[in-house]
Amino acid sequence: MSAETLHSIQLLLLGFSVAGALATGYQLVTARPASFNIFGDGTGPVAVAHVPFLVFAAPFIMVRDAIHIRRSGAENFMAGLVVSMIAGAWSLLSGKFVMLAVRMLGLG
Repeated sequence: MSAETLHSIQLLLLGFSVAGALATGYQLVTARPASFNIFGDGTGPVAVAHVPFLVFAAPFIMVRDAIHIRRSGAENFMAGLVVSMIAGAWSLLSGKFVMLAVRMLGLG
């Protein structure tokens, strides 16, 4: 494998790890799983505070929901494929952002 490929895999894993850590931390604190319905009525500072959380936790939430739908008996391969591709691309971009933030802070 080339260095670029390994770097992309590292970013993908970093992005998905951050998403999983955020979603699991949210569930630990609130005793309910993170979802896209955490905005409440969609107004006010609470809704605005959830946006950065969802930006980074979304890949984990999407894959978790896709697995749940698959276990419930839905046999839609294409939906699972599309969710996996979107979550993978999202994780890659999140990982890139996290890596850049770590470098800017001088930690890596």
